[in-house]
Amino acid sequence: MTTQAVKQPHTFKAEIKQLLDILVHSLYTEREIFLRELISNASDALSRMRLVMLTEQDVLDPEAELAIRISADPDKRLLTIEDTGVGMTLEELDENLGTIAHSGARAFLEATQKGEKEPQNLAEIIGQFGVGFYSVFMVADKVVVTSRSYRPEAQAARWISEGGETYVLEPAEKEARGTRLEIHLKEDAAEFAQEYRLRDIIRRHSDFVAYPIYLGEGEEPVNTRKALWRESPGAVSEEQYADFYKQFTLDFEPPLLHLHLRADAPVQLYALLYIPAKAERGMFSLRKEDGLKLYARKVLIREYTKDLLPEYLRFVQGVVDSEDLPLNVSREMVQSSRVVERIRKVLEGKVLGALKEMAAKEPEKYARFWEEFGRFIKEGVATLQDEAARKKLYPLLRFRSTRFPDRWVSLDEYVGRMKGGQKAIYYLLGEDAASVLNSPHLDPFRAQGYEVLTLTDAIDSFLAVMLKEYEGFPFQNAASADVTLPKEDAEEKEDTAPEEEALTPLLERFRAVLGERVAEVRFSRRLSASVARLSDPEGAPDAEMQRVYRYLGKDYEVPKKVLELNPHHAMLRRLAALPEDDPLAEAAIEQIYENALLLEGLHPNPASMTERIQQLMEAALGVEDERA
Repeated sequence: MTTQAVKQPHTFKAEIKQLLDILVHSLYTEREIFLRELISNASDALSRMRLVMLTEQDVLDPEAELAIRISADPDKRLLTIEDTGVGMTLEELDENLGTIAHSGARAFLEATQKGEKEPQNLAEIIGQFGVGFYSVFMVADKVVVTSRSYRPEAQAARWISEGGETYVLEPAEKEARGTRLEIHLKEDAAEFAQEYRLRDIIRRHSDFVAYPIYLGEGEEPVNTRKALWRESPGAVSEEQYADFYKQFTLDFEPPLLHLHLRADAPVQLYALLYIPAKAERGMFSLRKEDGLKLYARKVLIREYTKDLLPEYLRFVQGVVDSEDLPLNVSREMVQSSRVVERIRKVLEGKVLGALKEMAAKEPEKYARFWEEFGRFIKEGVATLQDEAARKKLYPLLRFRSTRFPDRWVSLDEYVGRMKGGQKAIYYLLGEDAASVLNSPHLDPFRAQGYEVLTLTDAIDSFLAVMLKEYEGFPFQNAASADVTLPKEDAEEKEDTAPEEEALTPLLERFRAVLGERVAEVRFSRRLSASVARLSDPEGAPDAEMQRVYRYLGKDYEVPKKVLELNPHHAMLRRLAALPEDDPLAEAAIEQIYENALLLEGLHPNPASMTERIQQLMEAALGVEDERA
């Protein structure tokens, strides 16, 4: 780029002009955010400089302190921000500040034009699109950026803009390495030339920047941030942990748990991990993706590193720093690094250990954790292929049960109060708590006092497929046709042959009315309180796999069920006494069947029962059928 071409005004790309218009005219509620964004940019330049100094020998001003200096002149309404970072050449100034490629402005504009972000909230989300620099025009009439690259042979350059349609690039004089921003403040932004105001903004928004920020003539940094994860855990207060989390995430609700780790073997690492209070990120959360911040010797390698914890622990937030990682590690190398694999094992073990300790010592807090993050632990059990890895999660699982429908039950609790002679852990799948607790499958378990775990989340079907045994007790579905209760606890049932023989004609009427909708209609000796239940015919996939197929949307048809009837139930005796041509008989048969479908979560259209239910109610109340 020639000097003559450089001195001519350059026109911003169309998207940049739109962006500037939004920033200048829409973002008035929190204009102070511009300072956070500029300090963040300066910090990034310093981090890159630190990496350069560790990997290259020939740099400008090698002894210069990596720092940010801010000064202000209230009389001139001038604010100056200067860093000793990598700096920029004239070409880099043009590329970074004048074009769309590195600004992320297009994504920002698309988000605003689609109505995804309200103007009053834009100040909180500009950082995620990399357009933070342009926020300076919320407060500036004119911005002058003078920069000199760390490369000794590079010449200084200047970028000038008044927030209009053009900007100017020109050579400049600057002896020191780094970048200086001179911000000529608007009249209504004069407050940002006051040191007390700047100090307040820095401490609220940039107190945890890793480099010293000097204000005015001060010799001491305004910010107090340290790499907290590298401090000794005994030297960090609870308040410091909470403040770090707040600044790290912008989540103002205290986390449920923090975990501060230092390890030398099998891998050297420092880590500060948090479990948030809520699974859902807040609107203004600084962490837009899953993954931990990964540092190598305090140099940020990757902002969102998903390889440091297994997928089912992706809700964990925090920072990991290791001196065993090479500084020039690429993202691809991070994914395949053996060091990362070792870090992953250490972190996973520590997080699981901390959760088990919480469950044992602070059950109420663990219950809050389970309400928010239980589905992730279930996901781990459902997806991990290694059985030993799955079993590590079993102690963390919590369930509702028929004995305790309103509180969470651990497998240890369940096993600890099993009846004598009980040889299995019983569970029942269902669509919701009400349908499960009213399920006819529970009749024999209730009658004999056996506790059954109730599984009603969508993921529970996948979970149940993988649950094999715990403490030597196999898991058994209470709805399974082959589940048996201990003989020593089972009450001797009287011979039901006479009742069944008397009701045989009714059995035939059920078969005639339901036809091919069922595989069979038969009597059951397992039912006591319920009139009927649906079971699977022999050879059908088990209930867990049927639900998995349904949730996955597979091209799969639920097999026809067997309708089992309770020969002791008074309703069937009264039904058998009705004349064959009585319309109520057919209506009652249809309703018994559809009630069973409803409890199994298989009814295709529950609303279709309304007319029939009214018919049965009118008959029960003695109301004459006026439609006849």
